[in-house]
Amino acid sequence: MIVIDGIIFSLQQQGGVSVYIREFYNRCIDTGIDTRLLLFEQKLISRLSVCPHTTNTIKLRYLRFAERYRRCITPTDTKLFHSSYYRLPQSNKTPSVITVYDFTYEYFSSGIRRWVHSSQKFKAIREATAVICISENTKKDLLRLMPAVSQEKIRVIHLGASDSFFPLEKAFSIKKTFVLFVGSRFGYKNFAAVVCACGLLPDIELVCVGGGGFTESELLLLEKSIPGRYRHEGIVNDNRLNYLYNIAACLVYPSSYEGFGIPVLEAMRAGCPVVALNLSSIPEVAGNAAILLEAAEPELLAKAIEQVTDQNFRQEIRQKGFLQSSRFSWDHTFDQTIKVYEDVLGYTLPRNIV
Repeated sequence: MIVIDGIIFSLQQQGGVSVYIREFYNRCIDTGIDTRLLLFEQKLISRLSVCPHTTNTIKLRYLRFAERYRRCITPTDTKLFHSSYYRLPQSNKTPSVITVYDFTYEYFSSGIRRWVHSSQKFKAIREATAVICISENTKKDLLRLMPAVSQEKIRVIHLGASDSFFPLEKAFSIKKTFVLFVGSRFGYKNFAAVVCACGLLPDIELVCVGGGGFTESELLLLEKSIPGRYRHEGIVNDNRLNYLYNIAACLVYPSSYEGFGIPVLEAMRAGCPVVALNLSSIPEVAGNAAILLEAAEPELLAKAIEQVTDQNFRQEIRQKGFLQSSRFSWDHTFDQTIKVYEDVLGYTLPRNIV
């Protein structure tokens, strides 16, 4: 039996890691892989059990104090353990797989917060039987920070984007009056530069999704730069997000560092042009299908936003986006991850023929 540690669902309500684990778990169930997902809060079961046949594949565990930092108690018949967020199984004899997403804490945090996170992550990487990196860039960072880790146990497996994202009929002809900003707005995400860029474009509004409500300092900047031309959609479902991608002028995603960048793929699948930075994993994901800037400067961002309003250019970059995003899928992520499991276990996992 494969055991997936669902601790990530207790740590975030929405995010790329949660999407990844949910997509993978659903495919395990759909293909008949003998899998159990460990959850630590009753309310999460109804959220994740979207189909009746998944209920008996979820195991509810008591949420211990500091659960996220402790070794995971697994069922006695566990053959392999895969943590969603840098944990190890209680038994050292149980083979384990760790997925490494990025090194954001190591590059952008400091003090006790960074020390606690990095200590847990590095220990999990060292002791894991196999390590999955979600991009070549993440693998490069891992080997830079942990050169003693054997490359032989590292596999790069890209993430995907949901089929929920697709072009809507007639959306192309709708006038694009806003740019979309998705996710957290921490310093390295360069949110302030986006606000200032919109300030240079009097006909463009800014719509944000996720990342929590605006802080006091963000509201001060927004009111100073683009008063009355911004709004926060909060946490939205895939249908709403797909609609926003379809009617936005572009996704502005000028993050200085990403482990992968799922919103880039989502936007491309929906036919939404992407403006991002030519840094970290983004070129690996976006290819030649996005406007990739060398710096998150308001003037450069504003010029790129203006560029995607040209209908000929917009049509060209949309077609490139459809092609590029088709190279990534959750099915491929699933297949490659199962191969890692089988290499660790030394045998082929039985599954249904679908």
